[in-house]
Amino acid sequence: MKTSIVILNWNGADMMRRFLPSVLEYSAGAEVVVADNGSTDESLQMLERDFPRVHIIKMERNYGFAEGYNQALRQVQADVYVLLNSDVRVTPGWLDPLIGCLEKHPEVAALQPKIRCEWAPTQFEYAGAAGGFIDSLGYPYCRGRLMGMVETDNGQYDELVPIFWATGAALVIRSDDYWKAGGLDGRFFAHQEEIDLCWRLRSRGRGILCVPQSVVYHLGGGTLPQGSPRKTFLNFRNNLLLLYKNLPERRLQAVMRLRFWLDALASLQMLATGQWRSAAAVWQARREFCRIKKDFEASRRENLTLTVLDPIPEQGAFSLLWQYYVFRHCTFDRLP
Repeated sequence: MKTSIVILNWNGADMMRRFLPSVLEYSAGAEVVVADNGSTDESLQMLERDFPRVHIIKMERNYGFAEGYNQALRQVQADVYVLLNSDVRVTPGWLDPLIGCLEKHPEVAALQPKIRCEWAPTQFEYAGAAGGFIDSLGYPYCRGRLMGMVETDNGQYDELVPIFWATGAALVIRSDDYWKAGGLDGRFFAHQEEIDLCWRLRSRGRGILCVPQSVVYHLGGGTLPQGSPRKTFLNFRNNLLLLYKNLPERRLQAVMRLRFWLDALASLQMLATGQWRSAAAVWQARREFCRIKKDFEASRRENLTLTVLDPIPEQGAFSLLWQYYVFRHCTFDRLP
């Protein structure tokens, strides 16, 4: 299977100096592509000078994470795409279990490796850990990470299991499945676009797995730092969008009503802790969702029409907030 590792870059020269050498060293047999999202730093000059083996795709402006990948992948000929963040350090042999799993399981569309934290190497990393799931109200969580609680990796999640979503930090996906599902939704710009893509794949009967025999280390915060009001805006808006695009009709109204009050509580909690700009971003996100929701009606109709798996087994039938804050279930293995 021809495999292309595609790294989307925007003003990330320092990140690539640090992390690209491991990708080149430990990814034998795969093409390595850097798609530059209109950088204004020295990224392109540095790549041409220091990494001549890398194939460069130049884009004239910053399309964001989602549409940036769509623009880049249209120019990549491969059976398998590996969407890899520029702040990921890979390890020897990391690709072999992933590609081997795709070859063995034709029903599987996408995979992720186990993601550990670059700055705390024994811990899982927030964005993906050992595979992503979603609760009944649309809140994402992972094996190894619930809310802000990140577990130490003691091998407790080393079995190959189906998951609801694979992290965009290291997403391995068949190119045919990527395009049949419509790719990443460029309207999301960044954040939770991989959950939306994986929801479409799972609802259409395609499998997604975490392969813990493959391990990578993710620095995190490369797009926007934690606590950024812009990050808060994108996460709240995009979470509402992916619910609207993908939730079955029988559940949509009830979930959206509950989410209004839960988002209000989240905003109040931010105000109470002095994060007034993030609190405002929650309401900006909700207003923006209401304004643009009509633009997603056709996508919703298509997704519901193509659904063959309902319910999706990897979607929790419980409230993550209730489990975490009321029952104090702070690790994945304590969830129902």
